[in-house]
Amino acid sequence: MSLHKVFVYGTLKSGEPNHHWITDTSKGFSRFIGVGKTMKKYPLIIATKYNIPFVLDAPGQGHNVIGEVYEIDEAMLQHLDILEDHPSFYIREIERIELCTENAEVECWIYLLKKFKPEVLEKKQFEVYSSCGSHGLVYAERYQRNPFYNFKQDIMP
Repeated sequence: MSLHKVFVYGTLKSGEPNHHWITDTSKGFSRFIGVGKTMKKYPLIIATKYNIPFVLDAPGQGHNVIGEVYEIDEAMLQHLDILEDHPSFYIREIERIELCTENAEVECWIYLLKKFKPEVLEKKQFEVYSSCGSHGLVYAERYQRNPFYNFKQDIMP
């Protein structure tokens, strides 16, 4: 069984609205490795009218983003690609992640937004994401969204 490591920073983390996507054993294997942070700084923002967290592909700006590292199989990776709309929306790339508890570095897949409007870099940037954070920007799950509204137009050029 081919295994991959994936770094999740938003709604896939434990306690967040989409965590069930990465823990659904009918979709593949996943195992929590630990808390980690990006070695490079990236802007983590919350955007669109649905308050979706994004890590923008603008290395050197923002923060060392804190998230979780999971070991997953190929089936789970393909399942996550569906949620993240890879490669049409997010792009999945390998990035160096520091495991906070082990003081070690690992290579992980991370979902980045490559194409975005320049003005979204002016939004507040976070080090860590929580849908219930003090920012008051609660994530709208898919079932709560207007199916006729293209939220991607809010962030992509």
